[in-house]
Amino acid sequence: METKKHCFDFRQYRTQQELPEQERLLIGKAAEACGSAYAPYSGFRVGAAALLDDGEILCASNQESEVFPSGMCAERSLLYYVQANRPGRTIRTMAIASAPSPREFTPCGACRQVIADAEKRQQAPIRIVMSGAGRAIVIEEAKLLLPFTFELE
Repeated sequence: METKKHCFDFRQYRTQQELPEQERLLIGKAAEACGSAYAPYSGFRVGAAALLDDGEILCASNQESEVFPSGMCAERSLLYYVQANRPGRTIRTMAIASAPSPREFTPCGACRQVIADAEKRQQAPIRIVMSGAGRAIVIEEAKLLLPFTFELE
């Protein structure tokens, strides 16, 4: 038996004003996307924004369904949209926001896997900015969110 340890660095910002301007802009876009969320059951609206390699910003929000769990999280909605409509493009940074936002918003397990899949597919890291309550947490690559991802190979 061998004991191993997994550690990683992240940045935690006490205020979003401490973030670089581009990341504040992305958080703003993610927060705006919360307004298009359809969340009549949970009342929890989530928005996500992605900065692509050419500077384009795309946004999505969570969509709930009466046929739970057929809804879709904002992060997966966004990633699937990018893959379907901007194939071959690279996501540089992804920001996530929620309303209400009692703390920094972190993705669910399914979204962590799909973000890691997108990062693997594009063969480039995706910087993740998780915002809420006026604060933010930033990680440099999505695979840090889920160190033991599911892989077919």
